[in-house]
Amino acid sequence: MKHLVVIGGSDAGISAALRAREVDPGWHVTLVCADAFPNYSICGLPFFLSGETPRWESLAHRTRAEIESQGIELWLDCVAESLDPAARRVRVTRAERGPQLVSYDRLVIATGAVPAPPPIAGLGTPGVYPLHTMGESFTVQEHLESRQPRSAVIVGGGYIGVEMADALRHRGLHVTLLEAGGAVLQTVDPEFGARVREELAGHEVDVRTSAPVQSIEQAGHGLLVRGSGFEPTAADLVLVVTGVRPNVELGASAGVSQGFRGALRVTRRMETRVPDVFAAGDCVETHHRLLNEPTYVPLGTTAHKQGRVAGENAVGGDAVFQGSLGTQVVKIFGLVAGRTGLRDAEAVRAGFAPVTRETVVWDHKKYYPGASELRIRTTGDARTGRLLGAQLLGHYGAEVSKRLDVFAMGLFHEVRVDAFEHIDLSYTPPLASPWDAVQMAAMEWTLNAPALEKDSP
Repeated sequence: MKHLVVIGGSDAGISAALRAREVDPGWHVTLVCADAFPNYSICGLPFFLSGETPRWESLAHRTRAEIESQGIELWLDCVAESLDPAARRVRVTRAERGPQLVSYDRLVIATGAVPAPPPIAGLGTPGVYPLHTMGESFTVQEHLESRQPRSAVIVGGGYIGVEMADALRHRGLHVTLLEAGGAVLQTVDPEFGARVREELAGHEVDVRTSAPVQSIEQAGHGLLVRGSGFEPTAADLVLVVTGVRPNVELGASAGVSQGFRGALRVTRRMETRVPDVFAAGDCVETHHRLLNEPTYVPLGTTAHKQGRVAGENAVGGDAVFQGSLGTQVVKIFGLVAGRTGLRDAEAVRAGFAPVTRETVVWDHKKYYPGASELRIRTTGDARTGRLLGAQLLGHYGAEVSKRLDVFAMGLFHEVRVDAFEHIDLSYTPPLASPWDAVQMAAMEWTLNAPALEKDSP
């Protein structure tokens, strides 16, 4: 029986193993997981730490028994240390058995990403934590429960940073959010970032931007955070959530070439240049569907898709990863912000002539109780009218993410902005208008974009 070994038990690895078994059950599949938590939702950690999802076990997409019921041999607490492509063997260390060599016919590397903290002195100080794994979440949870901190500093104003500000305020802590850049949530336009900041401030989060942290030190029973652009700030707890980098050591040591931001280079079939070795997820480059070039997009949705392609092809299939649009959405207290596709600067670098229009509409008919404003920034190409991107901001419950998905579908199929007027979208007064918010934004862009093009130098 042929043997497929998958290294990594998160989104890409699990998807690869499951798809391989679906395509050809004749393959023996071994899934090597570095910890004891296969197929857990790392995206759910802020909600576990807030107390909104009190049982960490509920973060599992599948239980161990459910994974093994698919015919997958699951090795937990097993670290892949080296790879010998010539011999088709991987050296692993299992907690209960020690080192051993495992032979494979095909292999999928799905080692994910690791935190990429800035050069801050004192990162190892007690009470200073990263937050990227289940184990790290347990450490933070233990600190919260045993020490009952009253204040926290969060270093990093990206997705995890703003979600953790929400989570710790939910627990009643005083929260200071420090962001080195000029705005929080820099994946959206500054106009939307400013509104996210307002939402944070409205829930008593002390937000400080242009505030790079230089050091963290013990001060009595607490911590003192120092940097530029802000006064030294005392806290009982510090979280450092400033982004990730691809975890490429295993693949790179075996000769897998690296590309964008050091991520493992793969084809759209998720093949590496090393024979019979595939790779997927946050450790690899991502084909961007609009840019038509590799980039780095460490998202769970992307990892699932790439893993599925890698698993299918590893057992003889011919699947192709169709590319990412960078579609992302986040909830901050009562606000939801999301984006898909390109922003203006990204579109210009790609050779487009972007025009962005912002539209403010009601999420459903105003006469029905609970209507709230939706802000939509639509980006299209002034030369062709093609949709290039969209950003949405609105109240939680206003179907922000699903409306964002309508734009994402249009981007996937290279739809012109004016085509949205003709899409048959659903309507009932409690949920939408006869012209949905998406369509009203697209119609306003179509009406005004030509004038903007003429006025451009």
